[in-house]
Amino acid sequence: MAYRNRIKTTPGQAAQAATQQAAVPRSTNMGLKRIALGALLCVAAGGAMAQGFPDRMIKLVVPFPPGGPTDVASRIIGQKMSEGLKQQVVVENRPGASGMIGAEVVSKSAPDGYTLMMLATPTLLFPHLGNHKGADLFKDFTPIGSAYDLPIVMVVNPQKMPDVNSLQDLIAKAKAQPGALNYTSAGNASFGHLSTELLKNIGQFDIQHVPYKGSAPALQDTLGGTVPMMFSDMIAALPHIKAGKLRPIAVGSAKRVAFTPDVKTVAEQGFAGFDAVAWGGLMAPAGTPQEVVDRLNKELRTVLADKDVQAKLLGAGTISAYASPEAMKKRMQSDFDRWGKVIRDNGIKSD
Repeated sequence: MAYRNRIKTTPGQAAQAATQQAAVPRSTNMGLKRIALGALLCVAAGGAMAQGFPDRMIKLVVPFPPGGPTDVASRIIGQKMSEGLKQQVVVENRPGASGMIGAEVVSKSAPDGYTLMMLATPTLLFPHLGNHKGADLFKDFTPIGSAYDLPIVMVVNPQKMPDVNSLQDLIAKAKAQPGALNYTSAGNASFGHLSTELLKNIGQFDIQHVPYKGSAPALQDTLGGTVPMMFSDMIAALPHIKAGKLRPIAVGSAKRVAFTPDVKTVAEQGFAGFDAVAWGGLMAPAGTPQEVVDRLNKELRTVLADKDVQAKLLGAGTISAYASPEAMKKRMQSDFDRWGKVIRDNGIKSD
C-alpha cells in the first residue's frame, strides 16, 4: 500500500529539478549555510552568557547626584541584590540633564546585563522639554521592573500660613487673593512644579511659581517662610513634618501613605482621580537577552518583598513598589503621555 502513495516523477520533471539545483551557485549555498551557522552560534552564545550570568560586578547607573531619593533607593536595592546575585552591584552617579546624561551612557553600553540604570520620573519626562536628541527611553532600553514609588506631599509653613490646615483652606485662601500666594519647587518642570500646575488646573485657583535650583534650597526657603508652600518629596519633607516645622495638608498619591497616615489625599479632598507619584524602575540596554532580564527581574522582585528592604525604603521616604517589565512599560507610556499634556497645556519649559 505504501508504494501506491509514492509520487511518481517523470524523466522530464527529474531533469528540470536537476537543472534548477545546478542553477543555484555553490557560493550562495555556502553563504546560506554560513548565515545559518552564525545564527546558531549567536543563539548558543547568548544562552551560554545567560546561564553564567552574572559572573562579575554589575554597575547600576544613577543619573542624579548622590543623596537624592533615586540614589538612596538605588543603594538600598542594589546592596540587597548583590546578595542574591552573588556579585557586587555598584552604584555609579552620572548626573545631568534630568538624568539624560546617564541614560545616554547606559544606552550605549553592551546589552549584557552588567550595566543598568535606575530610571526616575524626571528622566522619563525630559523629552517633552525642548529639543531632545539623547537616548530614546522606549527604543534604547529594556524594562526590568518597577522598584519604588516616591510620594509627594503638599506642605505649608505653619508660621506663615497658620490658617491653612487642609487643601480646601489653601484653595479658599488662594481664591480670595488671586495670584498673591507663592509656591516653590525644585525648579521649572520638576515633579513638584508639574503636580502643582495640574492641581491648579483642576481646582481653578491661582498661585505663583517661584522655582529654585534644586529641592534643598526650595525646602530651606519654605522652612524659612520666604516661599511658604510646596509639593515636596517625602524623603526631604518628613523630618521637618515630624519636627512640626512644616504642616502637611495633602498627599499626591491615590492612597494615603504610611509616613503621614492622617493626611488626606488630594483626591479625598474633592479632586477625584488626582494621582501624582514619582517613581523609579530598573532598565537595561535594548537587546539584553531575555534570560538575563528574567534573572534580574526575579532578583528585584525578591529584594522588594524583603521586609528589611521595605523598612529601609520607608525610612528613606520611598515605598517598595515592584511591577513586571510589561507593567513598567505601560506605566512609562501612561505617565509620559499624561504629564506631557500638563507640560504642553501650561507651556512649561525646563531651566
